[in-house]
Amino acid sequence: MPLIAPSIVAADWARLGEALEVAESAGASMVHLDVMDGHFVPEISIGLPVLASLRKATQLAIEVHLLIECPERYANDFIAAGADRVSFHVEATRHGRHLVEQIRSCGAQAGLAVSPSTPLAAIAEFWTEIDFLTVLTAEPGLRAGELVPSSVAKVRAAAQSRADRRLNFALEAEGGIGPENFDELTQAGADILVVGSAIFNSVNPRARLEECVRRAARIHGSMRV
Repeated sequence: MPLIAPSIVAADWARLGEALEVAESAGASMVHLDVMDGHFVPEISIGLPVLASLRKATQLAIEVHLLIECPERYANDFIAAGADRVSFHVEATRHGRHLVEQIRSCGAQAGLAVSPSTPLAAIAEFWTEIDFLTVLTAEPGLRAGELVPSSVAKVRAAAQSRADRRLNFALEAEGGIGPENFDELTQAGADILVVGSAIFNSVNPRARLEECVRRAARIHGSMRV
C-alpha cells in the first residue's frame, strides 16, 4: 500500500504538536519535514530546535527533506536531532556521494530529491547508493503549489529505471498531491505520497488524512486485482 506521509510544515506552525497527533491518530507511520534556508529556495522554514522538539513528542518516523545549500554541513545535526530519513538535492552540493555515505554512517536512511526542472540523468551515479528517491511533483519552496503534469512521467521513468536495474529503493512523490491524483502517481510507481496542504488546509485535518489513507488502501487493492 502506498504510504501517506503528512508534510507537517503545511500545518499551523503554532500547533505542530496537534499536527503530530493528527498523523498518529489517522494511521500515518511517518511524517515529512521540509527544511528551507531562504537560499536554495525562497522560503525559510523550521530547523533543528523544532525537529528536536518534534522527536520528543512522537514515535513516528521523521523524514527530513533538506532544501538547503551545502546540506553536508547540517545533515549530521538533523540526524542527531531525530531525523530517521534525510534527503537532499544534488543541485545543492558538490559532495553528493560523500553525503549519502555520511547520512548512512549516522544511522539514517539516505535519499535524493529532484526538482521538476532537474532531469533524472543528474542522479545517474546514485541509483545504487540511495535508500529512497523523492521526485518533486511541484516547484520546491511554494506552499500549496500545483502538481506539474510532466512530473508524473518522471515518476514513471524513475520506477522504470529502478526496475531495469533491479533495485529496491523507495520512490516518493512530493508536491501538489491530494486524493485527486493518488491514482496516477501510484500507477506511475510511487510508493510514498507526501501530502501537505490537502490535509492541513482542510476543515478537519484528521478526517482528511484518514480519507487519504483509505484512498491509498483502495488504490492498492484495485492494483492487485
